Amino acid sequence: MDLFAAMERDDYEELLFCQDKESGLKAIIAIHDTTLGPALGGTRMWTYATEEEAIVDALRLAKGMTYKNAVSGLNLGGGKTVIIGDPRKDKNEAMFRAFGRYIQGLNGRYITAEDVGTTEEDMNIIYQETDYVTGTSPSYGSSGNPSPATAYGVYRGMKAAAKAAFASDSLEGKRVAVQGVGNVAYSLCKHLHDEGAQLIVTDINKEAVRLAVEAYGATAVDPADIISVDCDIYAPCALGATINDDSLPLIKAKVIAGAANNQLKEARHGKALHELGIVYAPDYVINAGGVINIADELNGYNKERAYKQVAKIYDNITKVLEISRTRGIPSYAAADQLAEERISMLKNSRSTFLRDGHHTFSRRQPRL
Repeated sequence: MDLFAAMERDDYEELLFCQDKESGLKAIIAIHDTTLGPALGGTRMWTYATEEEAIVDALRLAKGMTYKNAVSGLNLGGGKTVIIGDPRKDKNEAMFRAFGRYIQGLNGRYITAEDVGTTEEDMNIIYQETDYVTGTSPSYGSSGNPSPATAYGVYRGMKAAAKAAFASDSLEGKRVAVQGVGNVAYSLCKHLHDEGAQLIVTDINKEAVRLAVEAYGATAVDPADIISVDCDIYAPCALGATINDDSLPLIKAKVIAGAANNQLKEARHGKALHELGIVYAPDYVINAGGVINIADELNGYNKERAYKQVAKIYDNITKVLEISRTRGIPSYAAADQLAEERISMLKNSRSTFLRDGHHTFSRRQPRL
């Protein structure tokens, strides 16, 4: 793999390899862009087949965080960490403490949080070595589990998408097909149930499905059938790439709005949704509630203030869909343009500032 070519392609700033022989730590920190502020992005632990696969995932996820933070209006850049290993058996305290020391060495350029394969407890261990970590236990003055905030943001974004499709943001009576009933989706189902939506759910975890059926009167279907059910809204909340060549002809929903990452298998599938007249709420815009919530920790966490910001995902989705409509482009492209324009504007203003003779610039560090 030509690392510099890969970094140059999407203008990454830094790629850091971290290892600690005694604990078994093998981590890759990717920092994509810090134009808007320090890079914020979670730490994922996964059993990657190869080191190259881990590098590619770290780079891809870091860029995604740049766009998510930018379009959400946060003064934060994008970064991500992947730790190579099985989160079920390879974790130990020394590993996360060693990792925390690497983060501390970046002196605030990168701030981490939990992600797939890591937990609040893991963040607590990292916190023993660095202040540049979020999502620790509330006893440390943190916000804890980000799933409820993510779910609330998806709910708000779904209402905005529904308004674009149905001329009303009410979800009462709407048939919502929820693919996956994990922590985020289960909380989302409560919001939908409370508003009177009719839920159709599926998950490979039969116990999760049972709980949703009992608590919210949901109808259960086989995982293979969720994409084709007769519904108003399809909410992908588990696997990525469920919008693909095979699924597109089966979709009956008028809105796609869910918590999953990388919902489009390829960009061309977003274009296909646009041509079919299906309203698609771009994944990194609608599922940003968790990162918005933990970003509030940088100012001393206040739940009421954080959730007010999460609620603005409604406005963000509305803005993206309006750009899509007025420019005649797919909504995923509209979201990308919104993020890129914000970053470009700040880059240009800094260039002008320096060109005009102001040669000192100091970035304020986050208050942790």
